[in-house]
Amino acid sequence: MDDDRTEKIRQRAYEIFQREGGILGNHERHWHQAEMEIDREAALPMTANDALPETREIDSADVLTVEALAVRTGISGEEAQELLDRLGNDRAAIEEAARSLKAKRHS
Repeated sequence: MDDDRTEKIRQRAYEIFQREGGILGNHERHWHQAEMEIDREAALPMTANDALPETREIDSADVLTVEALAVRTGISGEEAQELLDRLGNDRAAIEEAARSLKAKRHS
């Protein structure tokens, strides 16, 4: 297994662990989810927009953007699309709202 890929998966699995409240006992699921996310991201074509800062504006009609938001934040694709439609193009606001939605659902 590629060392860089393994490190990315390790970091993502830890982010998932933290995002889910740091509850022990789900390390295999976190690792598997991280593998899927990293591999999916690696398969996405690189575009000029990938080089822009995280605060860049995004197009809510972009299916890959909706899917990436859902995967990254742990919400459904439908919820991701609703947030994009409601909040416009502000990436920071969308990411924050998605994480809040996920946290409320697990409370």
